[in-house]
Amino acid sequence: MRNIVIPFLILSTGLISCKSATEEVDQLQIANDYYQALNDSDSAKMSELLTDSLRTAETDYDYVQTFSKKQYIEEWMKWDEVFGPTYTVVEMEQEDQTVKAQVSKIDKRISLLHEGPTVWNAIIHFDGGKIVNIERSNVVFNDELWLKNREDLINWIDNNHPKLSGFLNGQNESMGMQYLKAIELYKNEK
Repeated sequence: MRNIVIPFLILSTGLISCKSATEEVDQLQIANDYYQALNDSDSAKMSELLTDSLRTAETDYDYVQTFSKKQYIEEWMKWDEVFGPTYTVVEMEQEDQTVKAQVSKIDKRISLLHEGPTVWNAIIHFDGGKIVNIERSNVVFNDELWLKNREDLINWIDNNHPKLSGFLNGQNESMGMQYLKAIELYKNEK
């Protein structure tokens, strides 16, 4: 009997260890796939990665927003896509049941307002193997510069192209196109 129990315990321990390693790899892969889906504006892939809703939190500003999966993919991602984003995962690691990442982003909007990439730390939470919550805190973000450049853009558009006034009011593809048009006019005519 003893000859059977010891190998069984060793085998059981090995199987449990393999399961934990697989879960870590899966969560890291899911997190990587999430940022790749944003880079590629791949709504089909994103749909596989999210729960029915996604809660995002900007911890520096005590700002929380919850999207339905449909809202996030059909509105926010399409808005983001308009600006031609490039997300770069600087580093990523598994910690308990979350993934911690440092991410950099640049796009046409950020280039104008921030004059360079923004960088943040993200804590990604999972439920049933899908992303349910992402908390962000800034690492590289110049609030003063962002607000000054945004105010300059708004004032210039209000004075020179009033039909585009209000381009900041919404995060969907249509509003993104207005925002991009405002940026292009500002850069070309200023």
